[in-house]
Amino acid sequence: MQKRFVIVAGEASGDILGANLIKHLKLRFPDAVFEGIGGPLMIAQGFNSLFPMERLSVMGLVEVLGRLRELLGIRKAVFNHCLEEDVSAFIGIDSPDFNLPLARKLRLQGVKTIHYVSPSVWAWRQKRIFKIKESVDLMLTLFPFELEIYQQHQIPAVCVGHTLADEVPLESDKLEARARLGLSLSDNWFAILPGSRGGEVSRLMPVFAEAMKVIQQQVDSAKFVIPAANEERRQQIEHILKEVGVSAVVVDGQSRDVMAAGEAIMLASGTAALEAMLVKRPMVVAYRFTKLTYAIMKRMIKVPYVSLPNLLARKRLVPELLQDEATPVKLANALVGEWKDFTSDQQIQSTFLALHEMLRKNAGDAAARAIAKELRNA
Repeated sequence: MQKRFVIVAGEASGDILGANLIKHLKLRFPDAVFEGIGGPLMIAQGFNSLFPMERLSVMGLVEVLGRLRELLGIRKAVFNHCLEEDVSAFIGIDSPDFNLPLARKLRLQGVKTIHYVSPSVWAWRQKRIFKIKESVDLMLTLFPFELEIYQQHQIPAVCVGHTLADEVPLESDKLEARARLGLSLSDNWFAILPGSRGGEVSRLMPVFAEAMKVIQQQVDSAKFVIPAANEERRQQIEHILKEVGVSAVVVDGQSRDVMAAGEAIMLASGTAALEAMLVKRPMVVAYRFTKLTYAIMKRMIKVPYVSLPNLLARKRLVPELLQDEATPVKLANALVGEWKDFTSDQQIQSTFLALHEMLRKNAGDAAARAIAKELRNA
């Protein structure tokens, strides 16, 4: 019987995971149909996206409210599509506030539900674990430390590792990355990654741009390279750079090469911090929410760190500067300090390598294998 999978990914990191998952599911189910919501990488695998993925790319408690009607409409349409098409499984990739309520409704209708990327229940809103138990037949986690809470609540879960850990080589060559980007080999290039969403770029890029001016005062031949997630982000970044009066090379995508080319990386918290750890460059992680969102989240967060390198290591590996702490001077001082200390700090380099090796599990194949097993047991 032909398998039909409905997959929903809401942002670029989910598109990466989704494309890799589809690739490996095809090996097990060659005639399967894949549809739902996804980005260009998933579409390149033959995926049919019913809505543009960008419509789901919204972050923050307050920010969602302005788009609530549209998001609920999309969720209802996907729900109806799943019932009409008699799908083999619904797979939500991250975006838990969108995907888990949808999974719960589908599960009540007898649809097999799988969630790929654990919500941060170990960090905040811990009572969500009970809703997760009602919503999913199987949880696929990226990181080993996430399994504990699912085991405590008897929720089937498998750690599949992270596809980025499979893709990124254990050693990333700085000069080769610079050559691919057309950058000079001898200057001190710093990678700046202000995020992929319009909101986070608007909050972080002006501060990052001011920090770049401070770095230029501290480091001879300091230059900057910035990846833009799309044309809209490129225009947004270039406009902010012009307003602040600092120059940088802005490239389309190629974020991994940008990171590998850098002496050090200033970035928005998120999957980018994991990738920076995998390319093994010193970094400073920053984030700014709207004031109301931050006030709400600060009361709810139960862990001491927000960046993945620190969470994986369960200690402070990299500096985190959040909200009002993310000032130009503090960012610049932290980044230059990390850069100067990194080459002599063998412990942090070996920790980055150990974490990289721990996450290398051939994630796409591991996820596809777990899903196939779940379907066999249905």
